[in-house]
Amino acid sequence: MNAKKAKKPKRPVPPPGGRYGTEKERAARGRAARSAAPRSSHAAFTPSAQRTDPVDLIEAQSARRVQELVPIRYGRMSESPFRFYRGAAGIMAADLAGTPRSGLTAQLCGDAHMLNFRLLASPERRLMFDINDFDETLPGPWEWDVKRLAASLVIAGRANGFSDRQRASVVRAAVRSYRERMRAFAGLGNLDVWYTRFEADDLQRQFAPVLGSADRDRWERARDKAREHDTLQAFDKLTRVVGGRRVIASEPPLLVRLADLLPDAEHHALEKRISRLIESYGRSLSSDRRFLLESYRVADMARKVVGVGSVGTRCWIVLLLGKDDRDPLFLQAKEADESVLAPYAGPGAFRTQGERVVAGQRLMQATSDIFLGWERLQGIDGRRRDFYVRQLRDWKGIVVAENLSPKRMKLFGTLCGATLARAHARSGDRIAIASYLGGGDVFDRALATFAELYADQNEKDHQALLDAVRAGRVRAEAA
Repeated sequence: MNAKKAKKPKRPVPPPGGRYGTEKERAARGRAARSAAPRSSHAAFTPSAQRTDPVDLIEAQSARRVQELVPIRYGRMSESPFRFYRGAAGIMAADLAGTPRSGLTAQLCGDAHMLNFRLLASPERRLMFDINDFDETLPGPWEWDVKRLAASLVIAGRANGFSDRQRASVVRAAVRSYRERMRAFAGLGNLDVWYTRFEADDLQRQFAPVLGSADRDRWERARDKAREHDTLQAFDKLTRVVGGRRVIASEPPLLVRLADLLPDAEHHALEKRISRLIESYGRSLSSDRRFLLESYRVADMARKVVGVGSVGTRCWIVLLLGKDDRDPLFLQAKEADESVLAPYAGPGAFRTQGERVVAGQRLMQATSDIFLGWERLQGIDGRRRDFYVRQLRDWKGIVVAENLSPKRMKLFGTLCGATLARAHARSGDRIAIASYLGGGDVFDRALATFAELYADQNEKDHQALLDAVRAGRVRAEAA
């Protein structure tokens, strides 16, 4: 008897109006969400009586990292409340879980502080403004990203000596920009939203009427500097010729060649594994980009310390060479751990953490690095870890928060708010979110209050880390 042929599962049929329903239903859903979480309720922040000690949360993250690098993480977070905030996404995620939720979700950056918005290169070699870091990306309440951005502006404003009124103006401008852009996106078609991007040249023309000559000159210099931060610049800065061979120049402890990091047998074993990772991660790229990757050969590799919150995660930089020794490509393979949002928003839909990061980045960014991909790597300790791979440096320009006046931070916050709205509009129900936000400034004012309250909490948490360092509970090193 012939076995019955298994039936193929039916492809789900989208409901009328797409994933979210009709336009009318979506707008109604947004208005109804105000009952569950009034817009004014987002002003509130009161730490839970059961709030976990912030140093305990940081140490729990550090336990999974390279232990010899952990003191550098604590040293960087100790420097200022703003540096602490950059490394404390996990602390804030736990706090945000107890704040009001509209019930509307989007793909989150997960760490949308102001310095994660910067100038980046598009594959077409255009200079763009977009979100940069997606280590914590996950679907979740859209409010969480906006609140992390708002609080970062207040913390940076306090460091710069801004008055209460100036800080409130900065935050309200950023949140208003988010709200107004989301309402504009609600009126656009799906493809129009998807194709929206913020090019540096267009931004200069848009902001020219409100910029003085000094600010226009500063913007020009920022664009030029971003274009100089490319692979060739990294190549000249990070490599040298030894015995006729181009190698990465060690600068311990922040940059160490594998050959200098481990005994011969171990470093050769790890080099082989990382080489296989670079080869096999190409399967996560489109066929044309995989073809381009295969035209390069691996020349050297090193361990690199990056960022503030990421210090201690395994991060390998790999030097590849093309047609000759002046045709370099630097790739960065960075360890991807579980998102700090996962305990509160769910684990997400992807099998590996590297794919989670890459999928979130591709969804939120207007255009992404052509070499962005993911793979798993088995270390010489036998443990399998998830990684995502991208170019080390490709036209990157970052604002120096300490150099921003109230006026310039207000303009920068406005741009960040618009950029975050575009990212959320691609992945979330923009019509429902826009309907929830409305045309008034209730939400803007609420977040200005929240941001001040959370900045107070961040200062207390920063002090807790300083106290832990002084007491010898944790060790901090400057690097």
